[in-house]
Amino acid sequence: MDVYTMVVVIVALSIGGGVANNYFKSKRAGGRDVRGLADEIDALKARVATLEAIVTDPKRSLSAAIDELERAP
Repeated sequence: MDVYTMVVVIVALSIGGGVANNYFKSKRAGGRDVRGLADEIDALKARVATLEAIVTDPKRSLSAAIDELERAP
């Protein structure tokens, strides 16, 4: 085997190992990240629904709605 061929093979194996390592690492951590993002999206949807209710409900005064939101945990 030529020296240059050997260097190319070693570099290719190193790069392939690094790519495989990153792939499997992201695969393991992916489920936890997705669940956290899904929870965050649900919370944001609830906040948007509250804001839509405040803006579109003519019977509710804006200041009372803001006071209610400030008292919420």
